[in-house]
Amino acid sequence: MATVNVTDDSFKTDVLESDKPVLVDFWADWCGPCKMIAPALEEISEELGDSVTIAKMDIMENTGVPADMGVQSIPLMVLFKNGEPVARKVGAAPKGQLKEWLEGEI
Repeated sequence: MATVNVTDDSFKTDVLESDKPVLVDFWADWCGPCKMIAPALEEISEELGDSVTIAKMDIMENTGVPADMGVQSIPLMVLFKNGEPVARKVGAAPKGQLKEWLEGEI
């Protein structure tokens, strides 16, 4: 499954009301580390399939949810389960580390 884009308007439905874990990657187009991890997140999304949804939220186009979440630095990945944030990871990391962290949390 490919990553999905979420917006301030779709966040409640796509993330908080999801019946499976959702990893939200808060990013921006000007963020070099965000661009570095994007292909890894796409691959992880394909590899983990239906066990988790990997969603991306552009903080420049969507300011409400990032403000509510207290996003201060990006990339920031927040894992939601049953509508609650349960884990956070700040900064870029190699694909293997990202996948290992995510698998340990879901």
